Amino acid sequence: MNRAELAKAIADAALLRGTFTLRSGRTSSYYLDKYLFETQPVVLLALAKEFAARIEALRRAGERVDRLAGAELGGIPLVTAAGLETGLPMVLVRNQKKDYGTAKQMEGKLERGERVVMVEDVATTGGQALEAVKVLQAAGAEVVAVIAVIDREEGARENFEKAGVRFEALFTKGDLGIRE
Repeated sequence: MNRAELAKAIADAALLRGTFTLRSGRTSSYYLDKYLFETQPVVLLALAKEFAARIEALRRAGERVDRLAGAELGGIPLVTAAGLETGLPMVLVRNQKKDYGTAKQMEGKLERGERVVMVEDVATTGGQALEAVKVLQAAGAEVVAVIAVIDREEGARENFEKAGVRFEALFTKGDLGIRE
């Protein structure tokens, strides 16, 4: 599947029209239901290849990448697919620290100083992903970049840049043919 076909497959599967309240609190005339594209094996496999290509480009530019990260819940299938495609180990970041068992907010092994690329689903303002980045940094990771499937172009890039974190998106809303 080429990039244009992948963009169309994502939009066909996940683009909903109506009135929606986003996590950021904003109201939107469209919603990209990440679970509708993340649960399609053909789309997930194509996204894994796109993530792998971006990670390889980072490496060619001189960045060391030791591990991948994904945030609960939408980032989990994405980081799993990207990990399978790249062979990189991964960590999973919970929204909240669990209050039982090991009481961790992050699952998997992460060594202090490891360089991590976090994969994200849909970025609006980047709020949830930035929270996950802080958890990774508090655990000693250096976050090389956050790579989202879709940038809604509503402030995520600017918020990541303000936080000193590189941000990339595989697609923008325009790439998916979305006009508000």
